[in-house]
Amino acid sequence: MVKRLFDLLLTIPGTLVILPFLLVLALLVRIFHGSPLFFTQVRPGRHGKPFRMCKFRTMTDARDDIGNLLPDQERLTSLGRFLRATSLDEFPELINVLKGDMSLVGPRPLLMEYLSRYSPEQNRRHDVKPGMTGWAQINGRNAISWDEKFILDVWYVDNRSLWLDVRILAITMLNVVLRKGINHNSTETMPFFQGSENQK
Repeated sequence: MVKRLFDLLLTIPGTLVILPFLLVLALLVRIFHGSPLFFTQVRPGRHGKPFRMCKFRTMTDARDDIGNLLPDQERLTSLGRFLRATSLDEFPELINVLKGDMSLVGPRPLLMEYLSRYSPEQNRRHDVKPGMTGWAQINGRNAISWDEKFILDVWYVDNRSLWLDVRILAITMLNVVLRKGINHNSTETMPFFQGSENQK
């Protein structure tokens, strides 16, 4: 309950302050990417409970001659790259925080299909609500391996506190300014998680 109150005390006034900026971003996304404005996808929340996560779209719906979507790198626009590099595409997740599906700080919500691929230890990352940012995000984000990311996620679960959340939020803002750990090597996003090394 204390963590939930902490989230609301920061999210409600913060959203009101940046609302005009969000409206400008929404207009730019509409102009460059078309509609809908948001990319939504079902992700696992606390204890793996599904919820629909919301982000600004960063790619177009460009398709090839037979109607298949082009690769992500070809659909990702310059605006989309900017939104990802600055993490502005994730601002609509504030809606998820207000609804209680997410927290400001916690392990990032990944794909539903990954649930069966985690080791028991890695699955402990779902003992808390997922977050807009987290311990793994400030310690490498997409520049570290899946195994390293999950170790950091579980460490957060075992050591979480309001003071740690404040520290993570502060470092996140610094990392956004410095644009640290945005991409995994030369790819635009993390490669798909194929399963825990402990399960192979």
